[in-house]
Parts: sequence; C-alpha cells; structure tokens
Amino acid sequence: MQTPTATPVRSVPPAIHGEGPTWDAARQELLWVDIDAGQVRRATVSAGGEVAEVAVHTGGETVGFVVPASDGGWLLGADGGFTHLDPTGRATVLVALDGEGPAAGTRMNDGAVDPAGRLFGGTMAFDGSPGAGSLYRVDLDGSVHTVLTGLTISNGIEWTADGRTVYLADSGTSTVRAYDYDVATGAFGADRVFLDLSSDAGPADGLTMDDEDHVWVALWGAGRVRRYSPAGELVAEVRVPARNTSSCAFTGPGRDLLVISTSTQDLDDAARAAEPDAGRLFAVRPGVTGRPAGTYRGPVDALRQP
Repeated sequence: MQTPTATPVRSVPPAIHGEGPTWDAARQELLWVDIDAGQVRRATVSAGGEVAEVAVHTGGETVGFVVPASDGGWLLGADGGFTHLDPTGRATVLVALDGEGPAAGTRMNDGAVDPAGRLFGGTMAFDGSPGAGSLYRVDLDGSVHTVLTGLTISNGIEWTADGRTVYLADSGTSTVRAYDYDVATGAFGADRVFLDLSSDAGPADGLTMDDEDHVWVALWGAGRVRRYSPAGELVAEVRVPARNTSSCAFTGPGRDLLVISTSTQDLDDAARAAEPDAGRLFAVRPGVTGRPAGTYRGPVDALRQP
C-alpha cells in the first residue's frame, strides 16, 4: 500500500478552518473556503505544483463550500442557505433555508454538484448535535428541496462516473454511505454503508473521487487522507503533518496534484505549537488523476423553496 506524505503549501497563508478544496476547470483555479472566517479563497496551480493565491472574498459569517456556476461566478453554502458570489466578489444571498442558520443553531457545511448540474448542500449544528443536519438539493429550475434529514454532520459528497451512485459522509456517525442515484430526477434511492470508520483513527470528513472511481476520504483528527476502491478496500493512505485533515481535491492543469485542506479548530496552544502548519493546504502527487468540480447550471437569481 502506498503511504506518501503531503507537504505544506507555504506560498499561501493558512486558514482558521480550511475546507472544501475543489478545481474550477473553466477558470483553471483552485477554490477553497475558510469556514470560520467566512471566506472563499482562489489560487492558480501551475503544472509544477506551485500555488499562488489570486483573491479572497467574503461570502458570509460562515462559508461551508464553494462551487462554480455557469454564469462565471460561484455558488456558496453560507450561513443558513445558498449565496451567489459574482466574479467581482460581491456576495448575494439567494435563499435562507427554513429552520436553518445561526438563529436555529446550524450552518451550511459541505456540498457539490451532480452530473446534471444540480447543487447539493448539507448542514450541521454548530455544537454537532446528533440528527440536526440535513441535505438539500437545488434543481435546475432554482427550486430547493430537502433530500435527507436526521444527519449529524452532512459532509463530503460525490458521484461515480456513471452517475448511478452517490457517496455521502456523515462525520457525526463516522460513516460514508453509498446511495443509488437517479441522474434524471436527482433522487436518492436505496443506501448501504460504504465505510464505517467509527473504530478508526478519525471520522470521515470531506471526500473526492479519482478517474478510476476510487474514493479519497479525509479523516478528521487523524492527519490522513485515504483512498478506497469501489469495493471499500483501503489501497493507499496519504499522511499529513496536521491532524485536522478536512477535505481534498485533484487540481492543476493535469488534475494530478492532490490538494488537502486542514484546520486549526479545537487545537490548544500546545497542539498549535506542535503543528505549525495547521490550517494550511498540503499537496502530494499520488500517481492518479481526478475530476474537476461540477458546475451549477441552474439560475443564480431565482432560488426558491416550494
């Protein structure tokens, strides 16, 4: 089993709570967020792996994820709903989800776009209360629907190449579940436990998939990103010298550079001294390529709840 070690990207400043790296293929940019700072961050990645930050935008009090939109801007899971960020950096709240947001003790967490261009975004309670999280879908007509309830920390989500299976991590239960998926309707079907990490080094956090339909999962608190086969077999592990590994994505012109986000959350002074690169991005070339972010293809000015 391969066990490479990722190196810190010191060319860009660290985040407080770095999350959700993804590759915007249209702009050829790396996107990621600093949840606690409410920031969307953008950088270029050269063929040689050099990362250069080009912009930092404020998207809300908290920002859980960012994905490209077809108008050249981005959609965010921010605070308790969905926000549009235009290319100039102006953020516009599109919809505040009923029963979500700071007043309800929850916030948006991870999200992604399905093969048809629909947006999915999940929530969690600030205190991680069991069952307080949900998963929402934004359809191509701008309507917003509840897909799942009773989650704890709705986290990484991604689809197989054929679109027939969607993986969803719930950090609160330390599982990644595989759901049957209908690309025509965006409906979730029968599900099974793909990974149970409850007795492992850390719960599943963000995830991505490579071009061989293997799943890469960041293990929060473990300083690890693991690669699993479609059958759930552990086949590779990237070690990260920062315990709070939060997510990962394949980036760069060849999409062969795995970029890993990390966080300083819950680290005391002693831990921060022992992990001086906590909050930074880390990078490694694992020998495989991965997919760019999906692009949201619905309206950016008319989201609505039924």
